[in-house]
Amino acid sequence: MKNLALKTLLGAGVLLLVAQIVPYGRDHTNPPVLKEPAWDRPETRRLARLACFDCHSNETVWPWYSNVAPVSWLVHRDVTEGRAELNFSEWDRPQKEAKESAKVIRNGEMPPRTYLPTHPEARLSPLEREALAAGLQASLGSQDTVPPEAAGR
Repeated sequence: MKNLALKTLLGAGVLLLVAQIVPYGRDHTNPPVLKEPAWDRPETRRLARLACFDCHSNETVWPWYSNVAPVSWLVHRDVTEGRAELNFSEWDRPQKEAKESAKVIRNGEMPPRTYLPTHPEARLSPLEREALAAGLQASLGSQDTVPPEAAGR
């Protein structure tokens, strides 16, 4: 039994080393910031920077583990998909999810729970969450029909 566990551990280590050869996920580029939204107030931008910018802007902070496969693959995918859906740094092009942003913040869909353990700064208090949602609604428009007073239920 001990021998099997050792072989399994060794095999997993070899797979992890081999995975480092795969070049996907290490392209940590931050294209230039072209244009930001007309923020309703500086506090909205500050909260968006804390909770959203790593995946939804060209100002991504790439942590050390974003260089280690297979985690690098997941981080790269999340940033690529996030920027495609909503990019606060490219407001000169249509943004698919801009009008949904307040709603997903209020519903607790963003930032994703998997993001929070490694990014404690993105853990917003209920008041900060509502301030961000209201600010995004004011800055970007919204399809959110939930009145702000009902969102705190």
